[in-house]
Amino acid sequence: MTELDPFTDVLDGPMYVVTAASGGERAGCLVGFASQCSIDPPRFTVWLSIANHTYRVAREAEYLTVHLLHRDERALAELFGGETGDRVDKFARVGWRPGEAGSPVLEQVPIWFTGRIEGRIEGGDHVGFLLAPVAVCPPIEGPRPPLLRYRELRDLEPGHPA
Repeated sequence: MTELDPFTDVLDGPMYVVTAASGGERAGCLVGFASQCSIDPPRFTVWLSIANHTYRVAREAEYLTVHLLHRDERALAELFGGETGDRVDKFARVGWRPGEAGSPVLEQVPIWFTGRIEGRIEGGDHVGFLLAPVAVCPPIEGPRPPLLRYRELRDLEPGHPA
């Protein structure tokens, strides 16, 4: 138990898959630490574990793509959160297309944006990537499906320890 557990144990934020490409390599991981951090100019920060394969690719990337997961995308969360790119080509198992500078855009996830990395913030065992949006998914028509939340993935065995 850490000093912050009484506070963080009640959080139940949305889950994301963040993808990156650099040096001819692709990577992606499940992320629970992410948030809009500025309205004008629009900015968003995602936090990647330094133990993660995606972090190593993202350090050299110019862009990251952030995909917001819906409840029916648990299998995608299990792939990107329960496997490691050190051993598995996750992109061989999903449909995707290259976005800005090759940053993978997952075809089955309708809500996403690609951001140019504007800065990095050291945060202990995670590094925050400050993103300026350069490409955004089309507007969503009709009712929005429920988001996949952290509580629904608490039992997921991570591909890497945090």
